Parts: sequence; C-alpha cells; structure tokens
Amino acid sequence: MTGLGAEDDIPLGERKTVTDFCYLLDKSKQLFNGLRDLPQYGHKQWQSYFGRTFDVYTKLWKFQQQHRQVLDNRYGLKRWQIGEVASKIGQLYYHYYLRTSETSYLNEAFSFYSAIRQRSYYYQVSKEERPELVVKKLRYYARYIVVCLLLNKMDLVKVLVKELSEEIEDYTQRFNTEDQLEWNLVLQEVAAFVEADPVVVLNDDNAVVITSNRLQEGGVPPLEQGMVVGQLTLADALIVGNCTTQDNMEPKVKFSELTIDMFRMLQALEREPVNLATQTNKTGPLEPNEKPAKRENPHKYLLYKPTFSQLYTFLSASFKELPANSVLLVYLSASGVFPTARNEYDGPYDVGGVLTNTNRDVVNGETIQKRNQAQKEMHCLHPGDLYPFTRKPLFVIVDSSNSTAYKNFTNLFGQPIVCLLSPTVYPKSMQDQSQRGSLFTLFLYNPLMGFLSVCGLSSMRQGLWDKAQDFLRKVYRDIGTLITRSRVIDQAFLQFYGDEFLRLLMIRFVFCSATLRLHKLFRESRSFPDSYPQLPKQDTVENTTLQKHVHELAAMLDVQNLFCNNSTLDNY
Repeated sequence: MTGLGAEDDIPLGERKTVTDFCYLLDKSKQLFNGLRDLPQYGHKQWQSYFGRTFDVYTKLWKFQQQHRQVLDNRYGLKRWQIGEVASKIGQLYYHYYLRTSETSYLNEAFSFYSAIRQRSYYYQVSKEERPELVVKKLRYYARYIVVCLLLNKMDLVKVLVKELSEEIEDYTQRFNTEDQLEWNLVLQEVAAFVEADPVVVLNDDNAVVITSNRLQEGGVPPLEQGMVVGQLTLADALIVGNCTTQDNMEPKVKFSELTIDMFRMLQALEREPVNLATQTNKTGPLEPNEKPAKRENPHKYLLYKPTFSQLYTFLSASFKELPANSVLLVYLSASGVFPTARNEYDGPYDVGGVLTNTNRDVVNGETIQKRNQAQKEMHCLHPGDLYPFTRKPLFVIVDSSNSTAYKNFTNLFGQPIVCLLSPTVYPKSMQDQSQRGSLFTLFLYNPLMGFLSVCGLSSMRQGLWDKAQDFLRKVYRDIGTLITRSRVIDQAFLQFYGDEFLRLLMIRFVFCSATLRLHKLFRESRSFPDSYPQLPKQDTVENTTLQKHVHELAAMLDVQNLFCNNSTLDNY
C-alpha cells in the first residue's frame, strides 16, 4: 500500500476500499489464470467457471470506477493497471465468442479494446523502464487487431498495425530483447492477412469499400412452397488448417493461429453480428448469460495444425454433444498425404488423406522416418477415420491436393453424409495466388470474389459489384431450384438443404463447379470440384440454364472471352 502518510492515518473506510480492491484483483487474476486449465472442447464444463470469472471482473471494473480517487491516492493505481483489467475483460469476451460462436461478443470485446486506446490507458508504459509492461501493450495491440479482423474493420486494422510497428521499433531500441524477430513476424503476418483478398471494391472516391461476407438477412434463397427438404440444423463445425509451406498450392497467409482459409470458412458459418447491448436494452458490460434468445450460429472449433490425437478428441467431443436432428460439419484445409503403394482394392485407408501435425521433421509433407511401405501413414486423417462419426449426419468439406481420397466414402449407417471436394490441380497461373488462400474456399466464402479472381480482375467499382451481387442472388435461387427439383439427386443433399448455412455452401459449390467447367484455363477433370455423393451433372453443374447465367455474368464483367461457349466446350 503506497499511502501519502503513515498507514494508521488512513481512514478506516479508505483502508477497506484498498483491501477490497486488492482482494478482487487477486481473485480475478487467479480465476483468469485458471481458464488455461479448462478443456478446450465440450460445451458445458467451462460455463460455470467462465461465469464466475466474468462476475469477478465485472465487480472489479465497477469497483475501480466507483473508488478511483481513493485508489489513486491510497493504492497508487496506475492507468496501465486499469488498462490491464479492461484488456482482460476484452480477452474474456473474445474467448467467450470462441466458445459459443456468438458473434455479438466480438462487439463487446471490441468496445473494451477500443476504450483502452481512446483513453490512452497504456500511454505511460512507454516511460517505464520495464520491458514486461511494454510487452503487455504489444500483446494488447495484437489481440485488438485479431478482433478488428474478425469484425472486418480493415481501415482500423491498418492504423493499429502502423501504431504497433512504431511501438515495436521503440521497444526494440530501448531494450535489448530476444523477441524482436517474433514481433516483426507478427507485423509481417497481419500485413499479409490484410492484403489477402484478391479483389478490392472501390467507391467513386477510389476508397476501398469493406464488404462483409457473413450471412445477412435475405442472403440465402428462401425455401419455396412445395420444396421437400430435411429439418436438420448445423450445430457444430470443426475448422482445421494444416497446410505445409512445402506444398506450393497451399496457402501460407496466417495470423494468430488462423490461416486465411480458416478465417474465411469461419465467417461463412456466421451471421452478421448484432450489438447485444441494443438488443437487450442495457448499457455497460454484458454478463455471459445475456445473449439472444436463439443461438444463431453453429458452435465452432478452430484447430490450427492439430495432431491426429487432438483432431480426434475434438471430433469425438462434438459427436458426443451433437443434439438430435443436428449436423456436424468438418472443414479440412490441409496438405494431401498420398499412398506409397496402390492396392488392387482401394479401401478407406488405401487412398491417403490429409496431413495432421507431427512433432517429427517433415520434408515435403513426408516424414523423414519411413516405415514399411505396406503400412499406412500415421499422421494422416484417412477417410476411414471419419467412418465412426457417420452414425450422425455429417457434412465434410475437403480443400486439399488429395481431396479425392474422400470421394470413395461408404455410407455404413444410413445417415445423411455429403463431402464437398476441392480441385486437386489448378492451372499454373492460378497457383501463384495460392499463398493468399485457396480458390475453392474463396468461392465458398465469396463466390463473386472467386469469379473475379479466376478472371484476373483485381479491382471493381462499387456500382458494378452491387449489380453483380444482385444478379448472383437470382442465380442462387435458380441453383436452389435445380437442386430441389432434380429427380435423381441423392437425398443427402436435400436433407441438408433445410439449414441456411449448408444450403448456401451447396449452392456456392455448384456455382463454383459450373464456373470452372466453363473457364478455358480449367480443362483437366482434376481441376474441377467433386463431391460424394456425385451430383447429377445435367441437373446441376452442367445445366444449360446455369451455364447461361455464368456467360451472362462474364458478359456483365466484360470477360466473356475467358469462357467456353457450348460449341467450343464440345471441342475440348
């Protein structure tokens, strides 16, 4: 206690205020540190602990607001300490978002991180000769940037990156530290992340327009009268990223254990965030139990370079807690693992799969320590590894150079299962863009951006962008009609069609397939997306109405010379 006079001279009430503050501060740190010990999977084990932690931090935040003058005078409370409390609350909201997939909590995290910067809570840290305090400030910036990226506040991200760069430069000049390279890498990663979108939309003033790619009201073709579709709901999603840098067709852009492809798929499975405070008519910090009446988004696990054990543990936890009439989605963005020898019978462990992480040295996706060729690759998720989870509805997306390994699925238990599979080979001109994210995932995330990317267009006026988006909404409705009215389509597609997220993914997949089949550069069958079960081509990806729409969009963008018409298509 750093009082102005002897401790006995401090009035009893003020001494109690300081004591109560110290208790709340210690308790909050203890609970926050305990969050690391909670299991990352499972929906229920962590909720009561998170609730207690929120409760203590809310009390601490209000307490320091109510007794600021006493704490300044008698405790010596510094502004960076207030900033630390606000930063911890921001982290709590961010982690609550990760646990619940409730995007509204991102807004709450943003409001606390924003207040720290606006009120310059960390300003005095620069004058302290304590490098550990400066690191707290740098970490705050990195966390703030992640939240801004997820909220698509790209203009603010660029400002924050500039400020972070200046802070890092000052930090490395003042202190002879060993982490300079690490912080410079953080800057490089976030700069690459911001520039990853292959197309920018410009307004009349040539300023970049930020477009949101989360699900918005009216963004999904509605179910029409007479459509017979399933009542399944997407409840859980595993988003896995494990692309090695040695594989030239795989993306390398990442930030904070989130690859650009994981980031895009994450947003494709979320609705546009709403402000919880306005929804609940409340001001001030929100309690974790204050959420919209209906859980709008599927629960997600983000797994960056998981080992096989980790991936299987999360799969098992999701499978165990999957509610009735619900779907588990597995998105695999990973390097391909190919079989060392071909067998006469291609079983579920004979065709390879996608790479899982290993602590051993890896060269070109192949482990140095090689076993008998008859044995299977251990650090690989084989199609057969997913078979136990097909006892419940399963929707799989594989973006990999060996995605076709999952084409030979067997439906053992009669539950609906669909696998959407990326091309395994891209034209050479397209491979140059792969570090900025996969073309296949780009189409599932933002089909217009994917279309422009394959046409070599890197910028577009906002008016034309909006016109093209309006046209695509009509195309999506027509694709939905093609899917639901086909007499020969596998019923699994229709059983998943009732869910808005899955409906949009299937529609975007069909549009992607139709586009690449007509594009003059994509002429190998390996360059087309595929699926299990097979889609009826004449009813969907090669349907003449859909092909006409692709040509109409190409004409609108003045790139029709890049696409085959029906007569030239027959000659290929």
